[in-house]
Amino acid sequence: MQQRLRPVSQEAAEKPFNPASEGAQNMNSKTALTAHKYLLALAMLFSTVLTGTLPSISKADDIAKVVYHVDFPDPRRFSSLLTSVNNMVTYYQNELIEYDVRIVFVAHGIRFVTDDKLTGTPFEEDAAMAERRQNNAGRLASLRSVQSVQLELCDITRSQIGLAEEKLYEGVTMVPSGVVQLAKLQSEGFAYIKIE
Repeated sequence: MQQRLRPVSQEAAEKPFNPASEGAQNMNSKTALTAHKYLLALAMLFSTVLTGTLPSISKADDIAKVVYHVDFPDPRRFSSLLTSVNNMVTYYQNELIEYDVRIVFVAHGIRFVTDDKLTGTPFEEDAAMAERRQNNAGRLASLRSVQSVQLELCDITRSQIGLAEEKLYEGVTMVPSGVVQLAKLQSEGFAYIKIE
């Protein structure tokens, strides 16, 4: 359909242009939307040229990936971490969001994945740890068994203090290096969280 141009009245022709007028706002909104779509298409094309693949926007790729880093000795701080992890996975479950949440234990973190007192090591049990061990252990076991949180321990830490793998809690898996695992997971898109 072809539109005909209407002649402009003398009054309209002499009126200065007002960018706040309704017509100008509609034109600017439409222009901005068109520009936004154009830039998005250009970005996708540029991405395709660089990588040789189209960026994935599939819902199948929507998975929340989070890694928590535990390298501290404080059982109260660990209790706060357990609360944080529980709140996160409960939210994901309620919203029907798939998730992969992991806790990587390094150095002092080994205290939280065994009932061994670690006597004679830098990670030896103190009064605060003895007081909170059972409560924290039960909460950690629940996160693993009920909410599928993965527990990963640095094997360098374990082997340096000579702790047998049989003394670890059920479901704790060994990774060759905890810090390497943290870096690897972050490169795979995991969000990194460390409770302070």
